[in-house]
Amino acid sequence: MSTRAPTWWDEAHAFLLEDELLGPVVTKFGPSGITSRDDLFQTLIRSIVGQQISVLAADAIWGRLVEHLGKVTPDAVLATDQPSIAACGVTRPKASYIHGLAQDAERLLEQPWDEMSDEAIKKHLVSFRGIGPWTAEMLLMFHFLRPDVFSLGDIGLIRGTQRLVPEAETKEQVGEIAERWRPYRTAAAWYLWRILDPVPVEY
Repeated sequence: MSTRAPTWWDEAHAFLLEDELLGPVVTKFGPSGITSRDDLFQTLIRSIVGQQISVLAADAIWGRLVEHLGKVTPDAVLATDQPSIAACGVTRPKASYIHGLAQDAERLLEQPWDEMSDEAIKKHLVSFRGIGPWTAEMLLMFHFLRPDVFSLGDIGLIRGTQRLVPEAETKEQVGEIAERWRPYRTAAAWYLWRILDPVPVEY
């Protein structure tokens, strides 16, 4: 599947390169950055699979799910059943969410996305069972390529920031530090994840 890079990435890279905290990390991992697969349903299901588990575990489960479905589309999900989805390694609640989202795919996917703010997109997404704030924020970053998203519900971003600023003990303190990376907190998140795992995050 082809991928699309954000138009703002080069500016974000140059901006963060000058940051006293994150600059050395940016230098280490280079200018390549986040991309979108341009398939909202697939990105959504991949983010649900990845909820509250390691990147390694999520990749393994995702591989089995793709093998089972052939292609991750609403029709392919509806052509199977929840126990078969769960048999790929997905928890039963997640299998239920995936099936429910496929059933309601038209209302989920057919929106005037380009006219919607980050908050409007997030509000729409979290109205669906199985999509919480973290998942909505991953979609804003990895599908919609919005430049200034920072998920305080993501433990990797908390830990990555704490590696740079050990005295940042609370989410609130991490959020305050992240303010320095506006208006490119999405790019900052990309590099913070790399501190913990050199393999790029994908959804």
